[in-house]
This record gives sequence, C-alpha cells and structure tokens, in this order.
Amino acid sequence: MTLDARAAYVNNSIATASPARLLVMLYERLVLDVQRGLEAQRRGDHQETHKQLTHAQDIIMELQSSLRPEMFKGGHDLSALYGFLHRQLVLANIRKDAGITGECLTLVTELCDTWRQAAVEAATSAPRSA
Repeated sequence: MTLDARAAYVNNSIATASPARLLVMLYERLVLDVQRGLEAQRRGDHQETHKQLTHAQDIIMELQSSLRPEMFKGGHDLSALYGFLHRQLVLANIRKDAGITGECLTLVTELCDTWRQAAVEAATSAPRSA
C-alpha cells in the first residue's frame, strides 16, 4: 500500500469512527507509544524514548482535557489516574527508568482493554433502528 493510500485509509477510518471507537483508537495509540518508549529505553535510545513518551504524554493530556468527570461515577478517579500517568511518564522519561515505563504500560493496557470492552458492550446493547 502506498503512503498516500495508507494515509487516506487512516483518515477515512478516523472520520467515520464512532466516538467510542475514536476513544479506543486513542488508547491503542497510547499503548503503542508506551510500548515503543519502553523498547527504546531498553535499547538505550534516549531520543526515540523521548519521542514516544512525550507523544504518550500528549495523548494523556488530550484524554484529561476532554474528560467530563462530573458526567459519570468514577470520573474524578479517572481524572486523577490520568494525572498520575502523566507524572509517571514524565518521570520515566527524565530518569530513563524502564521500570516506571513498564508500570505505565500495564496501566494503559488495562485502561485500553476496559474501554475496548465497554465500546463493544455499548455497541451490542444499543437499540437498532429499522
């Protein structure tokens, strides 16, 4: 697939995705960034580590800014978790600490799996129009 065709496919996927699917896609990218950051840390590639972990931090900040914690039970706890994750990713990057990055990877993977499951359940329980 050419680069232009791939970009068009990705753009179309994003443009046509439901809000729940967009959230899952964002989490999937977050997991990928943290995985890549951890792999780069293990290789000693500080530049790539910084690139991946700062992108992950940007995603966390986007999730945080779009969150409306008063809209659902547990919203304030999720907001606090986003703050914790952001701080830990910054610390992992500054200290070049793969242990902290690994802990963040566990958390973001669990969050991603939870949101993916919630999106599937919401899609299967949504009323179907005739």
